Amino acid sequence: MAATDGGAGKRTNSVWLTERPPPKRKADQPAGLGLDKIVAATVRLLDAEGLAKFSMRRLAAELGVTAMSVYWYVDTKDDLLELALDHVMGEMRLPDETDTGRDWRDHLRSLAGEYRTLLTAHAWTARLLGTYINIGPHSIAFSNASMRVMKESGLSLQQISGGLSAVFQFVYGFATIEGLFNARCAEAGVSVDEYFQQVMTSVQDRPEFAETLENTTKVMEARGGDTVAEMRDRDFGFALDLQIAGIEAMRGRAGE
Repeated sequence: MAATDGGAGKRTNSVWLTERPPPKRKADQPAGLGLDKIVAATVRLLDAEGLAKFSMRRLAAELGVTAMSVYWYVDTKDDLLELALDHVMGEMRLPDETDTGRDWRDHLRSLAGEYRTLLTAHAWTARLLGTYINIGPHSIAFSNASMRVMKESGLSLQQISGGLSAVFQFVYGFATIEGLFNARCAEAGVSVDEYFQQVMTSVQDRPEFAETLENTTKVMEARGGDTVAEMRDRDFGFALDLQIAGIEAMRGRAGE
């Protein structure tokens, strides 16, 4: 469900279900301003400053127009955020379904990887994906592609929904935490590796963290990778393989 502009309540409708005639430019409307330009500026602001700082007034200042000029193209802030969300969903590359030799496992890994990239590149999307009903054209294309791939896995129709949840809710959780950590590092003005090293150094002489530090160090050495990004990639790949192995193990187990 989508929140109303200003958060005064909830609504079940969506910008994608609202019939709105295209605006006719008035004489006092800024030349060159259009919905595509507004959505692109919204994405830039959300990437740079985050969802909490975003406002229609801030957007208007970024565009060099009045807030009323923006409302000429969208009815509410929520409508604009929905549009921005679907805009970045379009960045995900979907599997080539004309490939007759395709393997569902590879395509599922590709979709999961694209979803992870989206969530880490645009940290604000995690909140919005849980706010709106996500029925924009790019969201639907991703959903349909995921469903088609899962159908090829051999799971029964009864099992497919659970299979999708196992994979994509895992990706959502993994990438959301990853994105928040990246944002925290950016706010601190340090790289991810520098921040991680600072944390490890700050707890290494504290006895209450001794067991955690020992276990973490051993696991890091065992899994390999010189950077936080490399370690994350290894963890993500293995965890995704576990999800796929689980799907393979559950095929044909009716009623489970």
